[in-house]
Amino acid sequence: MAQHMLLLAAARSKTVRRLVGAAVGLFLMLILGIVFPLVAVPAVIAGPSLVNADVARPTVVGGWAYPLAGSYFTSDGFGWRSVDDCSYCSSDHRGYDMSQECGATIYAAGPGTVIRAGAWGTFGNAVQIDHGGGVTTIYGHMLWGSLSVESGMKVAAGIPLGLEGRTGASTACHLHFEVRVGDVAIDPEPFMAERGLPLR
Repeated sequence: MAQHMLLLAAARSKTVRRLVGAAVGLFLMLILGIVFPLVAVPAVIAGPSLVNADVARPTVVGGWAYPLAGSYFTSDGFGWRSVDDCSYCSSDHRGYDMSQECGATIYAAGPGTVIRAGAWGTFGNAVQIDHGGGVTTIYGHMLWGSLSVESGMKVAAGIPLGLEGRTGASTACHLHFEVRVGDVAIDPEPFMAERGLPLR
């Protein structure tokens, strides 16, 4: 009975209530100080995520796919272009430039084996896929640290490769999509149209 009375008196004391409140607050701060870093730090270390990877998928037709999901803006097509505003750009454009936004997910256009993934001259951070029969595709100017594939990996059409960026010889975020046959760049538009995927 005496212990019960002591506890009741302590519960009514402002000092005891303040001490209990401070102890609970300290306990919560310690928990947040331990749990939050365990969740936040790995996310920061992992770097940018494939923003569209779980939201949208590119159109796939007969084993081939668009390298971007959904609508996109086209800047430069294959062949001659004016480069008055870019001193390091070639007027003989060997690919097809398409963009959505910085950080948009870029996908493999066809099945094959990744033969290059990483820094590559004017392509910046890029991926090259060997599709067999002398056909390769190149995906240039991706964000540093965003690649989700590496050399030697087998990929299928529509597999995320990395994120749209402006690395290498680039003036703005976009994807430089290039198709090569026998290591010679060809126009991607008729190539993709033959596979039921007209570029627009």
